[in-house]
This record gives sequence, C-alpha cells and structure tokens, in this order.
Amino acid sequence: MKQRNAKFGIGEVVRHKVFPFRGVVFDVDPEFSNSEEWWNSIPAEVRPQREQPFYHLLAENEETEYVAYVSEQNLEKDVSDEPLRNPQVQQIFVLKESGHYKPKVNFTH
Repeated sequence: MKQRNAKFGIGEVVRHKVFPFRGVVFDVDPEFSNSEEWWNSIPAEVRPQREQPFYHLLAENEETEYVAYVSEQNLEKDVSDEPLRNPQVQQIFVLKESGHYKPKVNFTH
C-alpha cells in the first residue's frame, strides 16, 4: 500500500482552483472514497484521479453554504484572510488568532 500525505490539514482554509468557492477542511480521505454515482457525475474530461487525497469541506460561495468533496489537485491554500460564514464552521471549529481553525475539543458527530 502506497503512503499518501495530505497537503492540507483539518482546520485549514482552502479555495477551489476552478470553481468560485472556498471552505475549511473537516475530514480527509487518503484517496477517493465516495460513491460511483458521484464519480460518474463528473465529466470525464475534468474527472480527477482517484489515487490522491480527497477533502471534505464546509464550503461556501457567494450564494450559499454547503458540504463539498474535492480532490487535492483542485485545491489551493486560501490566502484571503476573510472569515468563513458557513454556520457549521462555528459548531465544529474555533478560530485561532493565527487565522487557522482548530477543532473544538468537545465536538461529537
């Protein structure tokens, strides 16, 4: 089994490279771990490789907040320093002075 190291960690704010949304990482899969239906819904010409980390994000765009599942190749660090407005962020994380989010100790699923 090949060892995979995730580029982004829990609590890190990231931005999609193609689509206009950003979010905070709340979970990481070492490689694709979603449904075949989800996989096949992505057009083949832009479908990412399965063998890379995939991130669960509390995401937001200008219109709404939602949960996103995104491949590492499509993410980059968000350097805007803008606070996230997704209400779930405050339920799971505490914003540190450094601008990074830290999971709340007493959070349970």
